[in-house]
Amino acid sequence: MLDDKELRKRLSPLQYRVTREKGTEQAFTGKYWNCDEAGIYRCICCGEALFDSTAKFDSGCGWPSFSAPANLQNVKLSHDSSHHMQRTEVTCSKCGAHLGHVFPDGPLPTGDRYCINSASIDLETRD
Repeated sequence: MLDDKELRKRLSPLQYRVTREKGTEQAFTGKYWNCDEAGIYRCICCGEALFDSTAKFDSGCGWPSFSAPANLQNVKLSHDSSHHMQRTEVTCSKCGAHLGHVFPDGPLPTGDRYCINSASIDLETRD
């Protein structure tokens, strides 16, 4: 895995702020919030496969939303009480990059909405 110095060189300032400092991008501004291309969304820091486009849906929230990760083992869920809210943070289990949060208001069968920052992921398209 790349060290902090290498990540600062490789990532844009927004990507670094989101993934390493638990920031967020502004709603409706990210590269993937309305993307409908087929593929695998990978961690921008380490390349881990995080979400499949088949689980992506339009939640109307302004960030890419997924009903489930590609593999539950590739994401870590943690309690987040920052900003005077009670939420569940989603991070990459391989490198610890902050991805976003998961909420219990998604579509069936999971009922989950993984609300993910475009700045934390990269789409590897399928032909």
